[in-house]
Amino acid sequence: MTEEYSATNLPDVKNLKAANYDLVPENERPKVTSIGILTSGGDAPGMNATIRAVVRAASHYGIKVFGITRGYHGLWKGEFDEIDTRQVSETLQRGGTFLMTARSKTFETPEGLVKAAQMCKVFGIGALLVIGGDGSYRGARDLASMGIPVIGLPGTIDNDISSTEYTIGYDTAMNTAMEAIDKLRDTASSHERCSVVEVMGRKAGYIALNVGIATGAEVVLIPEQPVDIDKDVIRTILDCRNMGKRHFIVIVAEGAGDAIEISNIIEASTGIESRPTILGHLQRGGSPSLRDRTMASLMGIHAIECVNSGLLNRLIVFRDGKITNVDIEEGVKMKKTISAEELNRFKLLS
Repeated sequence: MTEEYSATNLPDVKNLKAANYDLVPENERPKVTSIGILTSGGDAPGMNATIRAVVRAASHYGIKVFGITRGYHGLWKGEFDEIDTRQVSETLQRGGTFLMTARSKTFETPEGLVKAAQMCKVFGIGALLVIGGDGSYRGARDLASMGIPVIGLPGTIDNDISSTEYTIGYDTAMNTAMEAIDKLRDTASSHERCSVVEVMGRKAGYIALNVGIATGAEVVLIPEQPVDIDKDVIRTILDCRNMGKRHFIVIVAEGAGDAIEISNIIEASTGIESRPTILGHLQRGGSPSLRDRTMASLMGIHAIECVNSGLLNRLIVFRDGKITNVDIEEGVKMKKTISAEELNRFKLLS
């Protein structure tokens, strides 16, 4: 299909539909003997464990695996290298991604998408496995619309992929943030200060909310709910001070406000000495937790089971306590958010 495309004869990707392989009888589905795998978007602890599981499960089924470096950027440039089980040894405990990841402006263009699809054909890729977040999934969906079968695996610390209840890297990132905030509370209590801690989450407050519960924070600010500084921050801190508290923790998701600005407002409004801390990319690093290693491994195996059975253009998801899969078109359209009720449960504890 993609051999007919060129930079001057582009398909209207938005009007194309990915093949719905789950409607095709199993004995009529294409047999995949070679796959590509890449990591895209921000790195997340557990990506290496996912790659390892994919390679080892693929070897069991006699499927050849090509690692693609630098995500979609490496895809359209043809940066493919065959990897085997020996090459993924000692990667389970490593953070980051040994395949590396990069943003690609070229891939986002129609010409770049065609180049990427053509490279899959050049290397004989029967299915492309993409580990990443929502943006990575949209790229995979576009490739599926051009005739390249895909499987998406959820790899993002933000846990903001709508089709799944859990994403690879989320648990490790929360534990990293929790440990850092526990240390900050020690020094905040020594100096009777307020620590304002900015955690990752440009569009999603899952890290902020759950770490706030785990650390006993007085205030949590998330992008899903409107922020009233006077009511949600200043009044809460003053109420806590008037009840005898002498140190405070405010956790803000990066999409809900700026830690430095909020810290300055708190000090100016209350007279309480305040210090901002931005955890930043610290949350992306480190050896993946037990949960992330396990989830990554089991999701990787499930992805290869889908490939081996010819069940393609799917997203691997965790739902209702089990790992399963959904159609990519359906999954990309799903929405999820943190409700006011969930935030109110936190407030009962603060």
